[in-house]
Amino acid sequence: MPYEFLEGRPFWVVYFSLLGIVFARAQATYWIGRGLGAGVHRSGFAERIGPRLARAEGLVNRFGPPAVTLSFMTVGIQTAVNLAAGGVRMRFPRYLVAMFLGCLIWAAIYSLGGMAVLAAWWSLFLRSPLLALAVVAATAAAVTGLLWWRRRRRAATDPGAAPERSEPVSAAE
Repeated sequence: MPYEFLEGRPFWVVYFSLLGIVFARAQATYWIGRGLGAGVHRSGFAERIGPRLARAEGLVNRFGPPAVTLSFMTVGIQTAVNLAAGGVRMRFPRYLVAMFLGCLIWAAIYSLGGMAVLAAWWSLFLRSPLLALAVVAATAAAVTGLLWWRRRRRAATDPGAAPERSEPVSAAE
């Protein structure tokens, strides 16, 4: 565990400590990006690329929040995504919501041992890549099967659920 000072502490202390750490780090990275982005906007570079910069900012504001949230489930990408979000001036309220959701996920992964699972899988992959991929496929199949089973069970117990059709629906219906 990279945060040895949290070893032996109650779960809630570990979780909220990690949440505070990642929140502060993500905010600092975003605001550094904002500062760099402001410099780019005042430079001759912004004049040369003109409307393409505004279009990139619009795309990031529209599609960037899910990328920010999902980046917290990766190793090594979240800093770049947070820096880019600041650099292209993603609107702060949108960024803050996406970043906070990502921070909640990140703190859960680290405090619940998610990194230990990843390390075990990586060790297996280094020994036997095919077996590691089989584990991923089996896990995906198990999750898919569980979701399918729950959906079928819910449809069978819910009288208001629409019955499943085996034949295609025609346009006349």
